[in-house]
Amino acid sequence: MLDQTLEPGRVRIDAALERLLPAADAAPASIHRAMRHSVFAGGKRLRPILAMEAARLVAGSLPDALPGGIDDLGAALEMLHTYSLVHDDLPAMDNDDLRRGQPTCHKVFGEAAAILAGDALQTCAYQVLARLCCPAEARVRIVEEIARATGTVEGMIGGQVMDLEAEHTRPDAATLEQIHRSKTGALITASVAAG
Repeated sequence: MLDQTLEPGRVRIDAALERLLPAADAAPASIHRAMRHSVFAGGKRLRPILAMEAARLVAGSLPDALPGGIDDLGAALEMLHTYSLVHDDLPAMDNDDLRRGQPTCHKVFGEAAAILAGDALQTCAYQVLARLCCPAEARVRIVEEIARATGTVEGMIGGQVMDLEAEHTRPDAATLEQIHRSKTGALITASVAAG
């Protein structure tokens, strides 16, 4: 049952990402190749699929794959998740050489390009969110919810800061829970709420 949800959802989100991201050869090609390297390096597409399934619950069926629709929302969520991974892998953060069995963005394209690729994915995500085909009030609430979930107060960036600060200490259970709720859980929750 789960495979019947995950694989079709991943395929739809990958198609939306392919449509929404600049082509690898679009100028400046180096940044677009770096963005696409990270986005298409694999992954379950869990956040977008959660948004799609939440939309299915509300609508009674999965909405069609239309520009500005649920697939675009899912693609924007995946762009934001990927941007966080690109930055998390950097030498100044977790200094990872591999992600999902592939060389990380900074290993292939250099640190500067990786930083800019993460920034560009975040910017592209908010451009996509601004064009969602829903009432303006709903669109603003979606953007607000996702921005909160990626921000510093109980959001993804705040969780990363807490994670970095806890590296040289022995964090207690409450601190670890707060790190995970912010760094990982906030965007997952926002995915369901936005969907």
